[in-house]
Amino acid sequence: MSTRAQMPVSGGASEPLPRPESQRRFSEEAVRELEEIASHYPERRAAMLPALWIAQREYGGFLPPAALMEVAERLGRPYAEVEAVASFYTMYNFRPRGRHHLEVCTCLTCSVVGAFEVVHKLEELLGVEAGQTTPDGEFTLSEVECLDWCGAGTVIQVGDRYYGNVTPENVERIVEELRQSDDFTPARLADSIVKLHLPGGRRIDMKARTEAPAAASVDQRRSFQPPATESAPPSQ
Repeated sequence: MSTRAQMPVSGGASEPLPRPESQRRFSEEAVRELEEIASHYPERRAAMLPALWIAQREYGGFLPPAALMEVAERLGRPYAEVEAVASFYTMYNFRPRGRHHLEVCTCLTCSVVGAFEVVHKLEELLGVEAGQTTPDGEFTLSEVECLDWCGAGTVIQVGDRYYGNVTPENVERIVEELRQSDDFTPARLADSIVKLHLPGGRRIDMKARTEAPAAASVDQRRSFQPPATESAPPSQ
């Protein structure tokens, strides 16, 4: 299909952006979370990965240069070091994603059972190609490596929700469901992962973020094998 690129997932050779001016967007709760997590490490720099997840949540689901600067300042590390760590991992977003980021596994097992047909169907439904975001900012479509649920291919991850047994015939139902949902966003995924770094998977202070709904576990997975049923994650 032929489509004009809209808000590319990656910034290419220019990514990440130049060093920014200092900003402070961490909420009081986010600061308490970071301090709690850092207290369990022998040095603050060891808390950099969870700190980046906190930043990705606080900055709306991606890491602009200001977010990297804030992490650097709060951990007492050079900006270049934080930038180097964040840019090593694909799980950190350097550009805005759609409200729902559809990550389709196209590794061997899923490809054998039709992953690329699912990708092509999504490209048709959304009007964009893999690696692009819809003009309305609703969806980003990406191909990704193994999502570790090979028994339910094709698998799609959307934020902190996994969809299994996805086919070209039922993927439209997923898209329509997501259009009506405010859940499973990139910021929500970051929030779920932050919780995993806190003792007991809890928040430090629930009152500081009363507007945020309770997040699903990052292992919450949904099977679309007829009939559609909720499925527990496989044992690791």
